Amino acid sequence: MSSAEGRTGSAPVRWGHEAGAARDAGRPIVALESSVLAQGLPVPANREAERRMRGAVLANGAVPAVTAMVRGALTVGLEGDDLERFLRRDGVAKVSARDLPVLAARKGDGATTVAATLACCTAAGLDVFATGGIGGVHREPAFDESADLAELGRSSVVVVCAGAKSILDLPATLERLESFGVTLLGYRTDEFPGFFTAGTGLRVPARVDSAAGIAAVLRAARALGRPGAVLVVQPPPAAHALDAEVVERAVESALAEARTAGVRGAALTPILLAAVERHTGGRSLAANLALLEANAALAAEVAVALLAPP
Repeated sequence: MSSAEGRTGSAPVRWGHEAGAARDAGRPIVALESSVLAQGLPVPANREAERRMRGAVLANGAVPAVTAMVRGALTVGLEGDDLERFLRRDGVAKVSARDLPVLAARKGDGATTVAATLACCTAAGLDVFATGGIGGVHREPAFDESADLAELGRSSVVVVCAGAKSILDLPATLERLESFGVTLLGYRTDEFPGFFTAGTGLRVPARVDSAAGIAAVLRAARALGRPGAVLVVQPPPAAHALDAEVVERAVESALAEARTAGVRGAALTPILLAAVERHTGGRSLAANLALLEANAALAAEVAVALLAPP
């Protein structure tokens, strides 16, 4: 890691060499979460995901920066031995935005969820973040609601994703996004995708067909003083998208397994995703990797467009 530290507001940020050099040179940067690597995907698929996301960002003219808490430091640009440690999952906790002060005080390691990565973006002044799927309102119990939603409502960042994870209550999640004032855009789609699936029958309020169009919406949101994110949803690549009925059957089976095991809360999502992978014969994992790569590519295009004259 670079010894240079930057500050936005009062939050100290530690920058990796590549990300720090990009910041100093005024190059476009795309934030990537680390929880998908340290908890969300199985080994060795997590390493494949990091390679593909990094490659997609670089190929489209931007610099990737994996966010994390590293020995208590809010880090932008996880790299080298630290990245390897996270990929091996050596004592790395899953952390949401609320957990960051605890990890900072205890000098601990934490892989950032969507909510924590958004907090990182705000602290570091990053404009664009790519992920797989956001968290949302769980099917059961209904009061189990991801912190991603509230953080999206207060983070002025473009977030590129494939919708919310299929294991969630998607109509309820859309309602909460509206309640939090999150600007929602469908990228070349009129439907809210279901992470593994292209269509859900749920309409998005607005559609855009170019990275420049997304950049224009973020600029307009900031000019209007809107505090929340611009959430961009794009369907998973057609070659890897799964049939909605197949996914729904897999989710129902996975929920039943989780119910029997008494799993709930933060531990539920990775267990449900692993169960869906089993029920789909590994096709959901292939879809996950493909959509992560596609989202990283689009996010890089948006980051480049934000630096172009409006």
